[in-house]
Amino acid sequence: MKAKERIWTTQLAEHVGEQVRLMGWLHHYRQLGEIGFIILRDKEGLAQIVSTEDSMASESLHILHESVISVEGRVVAEAQAPGGFEVHDPRIEVISPSVEAPIFDLFRPQIKAHPSTILDHAALSLRHPKRRAMARLASASIAGFRSALSEQGFVEIQTPKIVASATEGGANVFKLDYFGRPAYLAQSPQFYKQTMVGVFERVFEVGPVFRAEPHSTPRHLNEYVSLDAEMGFIENHQDVMSVLTEVVRGMAGAVAREKAALALAGATVPQVPATIPVIHFTEAKLLYIEATGEDVSGEPDLSPSEETWLGGWVEREHGSEFLFVWGYPMVKRPFYTYPDPQRPDYSNGFDLLFRGLEIVTGGQRLHRYEDYLRSLEGRGLSPEPFEGYLEAFKYGMPPHGGFAIGLERWVARLVGAANIRETALFPRDYGRLTP
Repeated sequence: MKAKERIWTTQLAEHVGEQVRLMGWLHHYRQLGEIGFIILRDKEGLAQIVSTEDSMASESLHILHESVISVEGRVVAEAQAPGGFEVHDPRIEVISPSVEAPIFDLFRPQIKAHPSTILDHAALSLRHPKRRAMARLASASIAGFRSALSEQGFVEIQTPKIVASATEGGANVFKLDYFGRPAYLAQSPQFYKQTMVGVFERVFEVGPVFRAEPHSTPRHLNEYVSLDAEMGFIENHQDVMSVLTEVVRGMAGAVAREKAALALAGATVPQVPATIPVIHFTEAKLLYIEATGEDVSGEPDLSPSEETWLGGWVEREHGSEFLFVWGYPMVKRPFYTYPDPQRPDYSNGFDLLFRGLEIVTGGQRLHRYEDYLRSLEGRGLSPEPFEGYLEAFKYGMPPHGGFAIGLERWVARLVGAANIRETALFPRDYGRLTP
């Protein structure tokens, strides 16, 4: 006889009274008297299988958790079961057995192990429903990012991750031996996405970026996923901020449709206001100083404590979980940043804070060739390593700007994760190169 077509655990309601076939992992097994309860996990969720036959229950006791199994049985409505339905009179087949018991239980609400142990055994820990839910939310966020930009006429591109010079300048780059020549892992796709504005006007990319920052904090990774966009023919950075607002709205909307993952991850979807509140960098500094008495006026950036305070301030004053901070000092921004025409020491660059954490950096870029030469000279940089990049500006580039969203930070804020490593599948930080 032809084998029954497999269904997902979330489709049991459509097959009450019918014989069905489920396939997945043995998530949990428990014996209550003469009744055995198997919880099967597939990519969609969990299903309970009930066995009242002594032989079946006895056999199930010897199947290790995480073994891959196939179950055929009859669907019954049962309010106490996961999802309100369960499978009776099962016939169970072990497709691929676990060769040893898992080192921690995946059926518990939280993995009871040290964070480093969880990361060391990612092949197992990523199967946990909560960790899997966070990965699903990341996937939905990327889909929302892509959809929002595609609807606005952006073209997706793919750019090199091995480059000849540091994108952002400075020393925080991973150096490579490229067939006897020095090369680097890209800090961002910045040069390429600007170049492609001269081709498509509006472009975006989803890909990894690398920062050789020798620290280990709960908010930093040395490799992370960057959601980048760049657009031409803008008036100033405000046009970029308007597009970013719609992108974040699209990402939040895509996440909101993942109701099961949101519940498992304990995530709350933010309400993106029609207009996200905006504050200048200098005003943000003054508000913090007045509120805390801490003199941070000499710092050209916002510290984590300042970002956290601003997140609380914008929630209280504007009822928003988002805040744009613009006008960062030019000394803190890359050489391609466009200065504020009214205050040249400050930039037309911005950050977007979400729940008190910077998740986006963006702004307006220089677009004239001679301005690039002056900017590089002012920072003591030779134009030679940037010749391929600068060529785009020799042949006419429109006023343009863009932004980059840190995916793992965005997801961490969605789920309330204390450490960004919880939202990366296989995190790379100062001390971790495996698995």
